[in-house]
Amino acid sequence: MLKGVSCALLGLFILLTFRANAQSVSGTIRDGKTNEPVIGAIVQIKDGKGGAATDLDGRFEISPAPALPFTLLITYVGYENLETQVTSLDKPITLKLRAKEVELKGVEVTGSRISEKQKQAPLTVESMDIIAIKDCPQPSFYQALGTLKGVDMTTASLGFTVINTRGFNSTSPVRSLQLIDGVDNQSPGLNFSLGNFLGAPELDVLKVDLIAGASTAFYGPNAFNGVISITSRSPFIKPGLEVSVKAGERNLLEASVRWAQVFRNKEGKEKFGYKLNLFAMKANDWEAENADPTEQSRDGITNPGGYDAVNRYGDEYNSAMDLTGAITLYPGGGRFYRSGYWERDLVDYNSRNLKTNVAFHYKIKDSVEVILASSFGTGTTVYQGDNRYSLKDILFFQNRIELRKPDKYFLRLYATNEDAGKSYDAYFTALLLQRTAKSDPDWANDYYTKYRSFRSRIITYPGYPQPSQYPRYEDYVAAINPFLLENYYDSLVTYHNISRAYADGVGSSNLNDPFLAPGTMAFDTAFAGITSRKSYSEGGSRFYDKSALYHAQGEYKFIPAFMDITLGGNFRLYRPSSDGTIFSDTAGRRITNQEFGVYTGFEKGIGEKLKLNLTARFDKNENFDALFSPALSAVYTMKPNQILRVSFSSAIRNPTLADQFLYYNVGRAVLLGNTKGYDSLVTVPSLLDYFINQTPLEYFNLDPVKPEKVRTVELGYRGTIGKNLFVDLVGYYSSYTDFIGYQVGADVTVIPSASLIYINNIYRIAANASESVSTYGTSIGLSYFLGKFLTINGNYSFNRLEKSSSDPLIPAYNTPENKYNIGISGRDIEAEVLGLRLRNYGFSINYKWVEGFRFEGSPQFTGYVPQYDFVDAQISKRVPKIHATFKVGASNVLNQRRFTVYGGPETGRLAYASILVELQKN
Repeated sequence: MLKGVSCALLGLFILLTFRANAQSVSGTIRDGKTNEPVIGAIVQIKDGKGGAATDLDGRFEISPAPALPFTLLITYVGYENLETQVTSLDKPITLKLRAKEVELKGVEVTGSRISEKQKQAPLTVESMDIIAIKDCPQPSFYQALGTLKGVDMTTASLGFTVINTRGFNSTSPVRSLQLIDGVDNQSPGLNFSLGNFLGAPELDVLKVDLIAGASTAFYGPNAFNGVISITSRSPFIKPGLEVSVKAGERNLLEASVRWAQVFRNKEGKEKFGYKLNLFAMKANDWEAENADPTEQSRDGITNPGGYDAVNRYGDEYNSAMDLTGAITLYPGGGRFYRSGYWERDLVDYNSRNLKTNVAFHYKIKDSVEVILASSFGTGTTVYQGDNRYSLKDILFFQNRIELRKPDKYFLRLYATNEDAGKSYDAYFTALLLQRTAKSDPDWANDYYTKYRSFRSRIITYPGYPQPSQYPRYEDYVAAINPFLLENYYDSLVTYHNISRAYADGVGSSNLNDPFLAPGTMAFDTAFAGITSRKSYSEGGSRFYDKSALYHAQGEYKFIPAFMDITLGGNFRLYRPSSDGTIFSDTAGRRITNQEFGVYTGFEKGIGEKLKLNLTARFDKNENFDALFSPALSAVYTMKPNQILRVSFSSAIRNPTLADQFLYYNVGRAVLLGNTKGYDSLVTVPSLLDYFINQTPLEYFNLDPVKPEKVRTVELGYRGTIGKNLFVDLVGYYSSYTDFIGYQVGADVTVIPSASLIYINNIYRIAANASESVSTYGTSIGLSYFLGKFLTINGNYSFNRLEKSSSDPLIPAYNTPENKYNIGISGRDIEAEVLGLRLRNYGFSINYKWVEGFRFEGSPQFTGYVPQYDFVDAQISKRVPKIHATFKVGASNVLNQRRFTVYGGPETGRLAYASILVELQKN
């Protein structure tokens, strides 16, 4: 297969060397004041045929060019039209547009920053350009993505924010793809991106496109629920020095530096450019301290013997402490739980983040360049998956080499490497800390022994039920606890607290150590030892993860007279390395996983109003059958500013490395991947029934896990009503099959002759759902533009899951049915207020409302997220003389504490002040 892939890539490389003989006119359109690229400007040949829209770098190319001389007409909403005569095609031209100057009073709306290319896109695309990024009120542009239409934002910690669209939200966003300059930003071991924690520095971001829904045909496997595509700024776009400093609440301190330089040849053409970025941040993270009982807790907060709290770990009910139910026969006994540890005692809440990158750009020709880029990220934060994990000093490296001609072809090779550093499982750490002091049976025996000493007091309480009052002993037992809880609750709590203190102390198991209390030397010593030892081979809770990803991809666009044709392909190789702490690479076993894909696209314009787009993709992973992902769309331009589209798209999600190769012992179960299937497992309910009622065991088999699939139909409208209102409306319906979840089963050994059953292990195994589900929804975005200065935005989204069965493998939907945003913003405001002349001010305010919804994570982190709302706001002042912009803002201005994910922290206000200095080097 590798030979075939190599041949395919060689053929693709040959295609990339193809050159057309026809001459073309090309160049760059920039803002006359800021020198930033103008995206989506229309460049036309006046009184002739031919035209183009500028790309993300502000570049355009029209081929073939007419006979010299000729005139170009450049138009863009909010700017004055520009005409320029072209007398030579020897080099690209650079043109600057002048913004229309409009007074604040009596403004006339002129348009939006939404390009024609975006309006005619076959998919639902939400965008943030460089202006929106600078003006967002949130502390970072990544958080600002949560205000876009149809977007769910989940905050698992200050450093770990997850963006998702169209349902099945998760703190492990394996169903979304995040790209930075076309490079997959995923962690090779986890198979998803850690938000922007290891992503792009904000100073270097040019634009973010968020594509909602199934997109495999356009972006490859795992573009299942959507794509976050981040484009950085080429050094040719904005050379010079930029420095940003930000400080705020929670001891937030952030600094970022960007330096770019361009060199020209003797003819004055830009030939070589490079850029350097450095970003550093530190802050005190939000603390997860939810004391509510988990849904798996068999008792509530009023149980005298304790309960299982959401963010207290190690306090789960354990059958090893049940003592065959003996304590329940004692008055007021009930179930009792180990003391556990709160998360704040187990993780590092001093969040830190360092990101740096360097890129070298060399232009072989005016529009053909080679790029060498390298990026590095490191930091400490909290990640939430099945458990809560402390990602401590994690390291992340990406290196890329690319040959490209924008909108024509590219060949891209990159490698991603990571190192988990000192990361560890906080939940498993709590279990090991308790077992270091005392085993569960020893602790339970001490607790039971002490509580039993209070029996003589309890049975003498006035009104205490006597056995003679009940015909059956079990009726007497059933009456004891309700009576005592109602009449002597405080006494029971006292007795249980004394028993807990006794069990946590030395107790009767005097060979063990007492409870390791946080803050003591004994705790610190045990904690350091546990978190420094690997979980598989050394009995600790630390991860070892030095996984790698290698990727090659290329694409070429043909533009014959009858239609546009795109050909592309990619090859990907995973090399996970966990030394058995995450995957089944135990005893020296090496794991690899490879996949490849090829695709083609056809775009055909019929007349001036209808555009058809057909894309087909074929993907093959070495462990799964080949899959086909088609997409078809029709875009109809009713009027120049009224566009309808209908589309069918599809996506696949290959099982992650964890779904395939996971081997993770969490103490009470082993979590397993599934590439070969499993036979003769016993259902846990039937195992429990066997021990209680001697009923027969129920066996089941599991097939190997296979890829997920989704098919989506969309209908959308984008257009401008009148001169001032832009509307973006979309409705969709999606059908999902073969969802990947897990099943729990027991591996047992039965000895019929002795009527004995030995439980070898309890497994949680990756598996596919047997039933399909569907989702549907709609969203609408409105933008009302008030000239150059003001914009009023609003959006509303509705999403619903239709589930016809109770298949437990259908993954959690975790999405509110209703949510909306309302905002107003202004930039470069020049007006007279009360006789005072205001110049170069900006502001933005956004209100977000989210309906309450059920969040289903792991058993520890499943519960209801209540409805919440909050306001983000900022005000800024640009001082051109010193090339600086001052900004003061806050997310959640009113400090309304709320959860966005069950099990995560309750977040509040984060106010900040920043200064940005931009020293342009032309």
